Amino acid sequence: MAALVPPPTAPRRRAQPLVWRLQSMLASYVPLLLMAALAGFTWWLIKNTPQLEAPREKTAPKHEPDYRMNGFEVQRFSSDGRLTGRIIGSEMRHYPDTDTLEIDAPQLRAYGKLDELLVADAQRGVSNGDGSEVQLLGDVKVKRYPAGDTAQPPDLELYGEFLHAFVPQQQIRSHLPARIVGMGGEMQVKSFVYDQLTGRLTFSGGGRATFAAQPGVRPSLQPAKAVSKAAQAAEKGMEKGTEKGAAKAAGPEAATTAPGTSGAAARPPARPAKAASGTATFISKP
Repeated sequence: MAALVPPPTAPRRRAQPLVWRLQSMLASYVPLLLMAALAGFTWWLIKNTPQLEAPREKTAPKHEPDYRMNGFEVQRFSSDGRLTGRIIGSEMRHYPDTDTLEIDAPQLRAYGKLDELLVADAQRGVSNGDGSEVQLLGDVKVKRYPAGDTAQPPDLELYGEFLHAFVPQQQIRSHLPARIVGMGGEMQVKSFVYDQLTGRLTFSGGGRATFAAQPGVRPSLQPAKAVSKAAQAAEKGMEKGTEKGAAKAAGPEAATTAPGTSGAAARPPARPAKAASGTATFISKP
């Protein structure tokens, strides 16, 4: 028998270099690694995404000033460039919640077309944002100078505890009692409106006025009859033609006349007069 021949063996495969094997492994696992990295990034992104806040209830803004000014001055001019008003104060505070200004020791100055000057000051003031309306509070004093010279005595003075000034219209008003000095007398009024442009003062709600008689001016017969009831009775008696009845009706008041003067022409004493409402006009001399 013939000897068996061993089958032919396949050629032995050469071992691949390590670098090639590493490259093959990386090529096989790269997609898996990329997917794992993408999943991790997605988890991180969801974890760090800010959540939507629940709606909060609106809180009322606090009444606190957002800025202050010391020693300030605000000026207003007309369309032709003429100075019409100034607002001066030691300190001003602006409140954004109400858009108002609080002023310490405010002073208002309004200039008229005929050079008349109106000066108003108080302890405290409140103004709107643009300064067109100013309210003066506490020890309010207003003085009007017809020629614009503060060295000269004013022809009108107002005293009270409250004043509402409208700067563009150059008008001031008050619904609280005030004392007015001017026209040779003094008035106690419950409310008033004063227009700087026209010089008109209007008061209402009742009041009381006192005017002193001017020296050297002989009063007419009509005011004497209006003031003295005794003089009215004497005049009525004279109309009847009985001088005796007139003297009896006049009484001792008519008998206290100066020598050389008649009882009807005697100067009446100054006395207060009551008025429900009225209007006074102050005219500046050119």
